[in-house]
Amino acid sequence: MNRNYLFPHVYRFIGWIVLVPGLILGLTHILGGFEATWLNLPVFVVSEPGFLGEDKWFGLSTNNLTDELAGVMLIIGLAFLAFSREKSEDEFIARIRLESLLRATYLNYGILLFTIVFMYGSAFFWVLVFNMFTILLFFIVHFNLALAKARRNFRPDEESYQG
Repeated sequence: MNRNYLFPHVYRFIGWIVLVPGLILGLTHILGGFEATWLNLPVFVVSEPGFLGEDKWFGLSTNNLTDELAGVMLIIGLAFLAFSREKSEDEFIARIRLESLLRATYLNYGILLFTIVFMYGSAFFWVLVFNMFTILLFFIVHFNLALAKARRNFRPDEESYQG
């Protein structure tokens, strides 16, 4: 049984619509400290460090959700871009997709291993923050480069390619 768990092709467009504002929001928050005041909301927390060791467990707390909104938008946008079908999805593209995912995983965890061994403090924290997004980003870049290379090398007399 051959199941295809990819999103429909139209989700690629939706991915861009979600990704671009999420990227702008995230960059303005990280680089400029921007926090939307309308995102100061009460939220349910599982655990929150408190003052002088008085940690809060399973309760409500007020938090600004700018960074959470940016993170959710980035993950959804990147996932839609990464896992949307091509206009003509075939076994060759599926193979490129699988190889790209494998290489992105190797690269992502190679960088993570490097940072575990050689980076400390806040630099290590920031690598972990960005590491949430890099595996999807590496996959998207590798997949699109490999797909472009395959299309450049396509010869019209080959019947297997339909792009």
